[in-house]
Amino acid sequence: MQAFTVFTLLTILAPLASAQRQTFTVSPDASDVKITLNTTHEVVHGAFRVQVGSVEFDRNDSKMTGSVVVYAGSGKTGNGSRDKRMNKEILKVEQYTAISFAPASYAGVIAPSGDSTIQVTGTFKLLDIPHQITVPMVIHMEGSAATARAHFSIPYVQWGLKDPSLLFWRTDKEVSVDLTLTGQLAN
Repeated sequence: MQAFTVFTLLTILAPLASAQRQTFTVSPDASDVKITLNTTHEVVHGAFRVQVGSVEFDRNDSKMTGSVVVYAGSGKTGNGSRDKRMNKEILKVEQYTAISFAPASYAGVIAPSGDSTIQVTGTFKLLDIPHQITVPMVIHMEGSAATARAHFSIPYVQWGLKDPSLLFWRTDKEVSVDLTLTGQLAN
């Protein structure tokens, strides 16, 4: 009798435990990556295109898996010659076609609906070199729809990218990133 009770409880509770594990599939057309770089003469704004993304997480466990990939050659700043130099000399897009972030864990609580603020730690790959980073993120969930927003800085020169500064035109050594990922949740 006792074994039957345990089996019945496991049968009832198993779907509840697995319901906490979800996959967030990014919709590239509804997502974007915007950058801001301060220089001595202007503030440069640009945007990159998200190529693909999928992140699996569990509300009962702080681990995450998956990745978000940005097409490195999609960067546009509104200045063709600057974009050409950025792609060729700085991002080296012919050799390194992707910029990616692979989350490994998060701190905080992800609510089943509404807004949640968490800290996501993972590996950011730039020029195919991995860098550990923690990104503050606000997640909004409504039914099966979800949006994740983050604002953070990348020390791109420290991480091995060429400093684009010229004789009288200097740039900051960090670029600000505003990330918006929109997509669908599935159990």
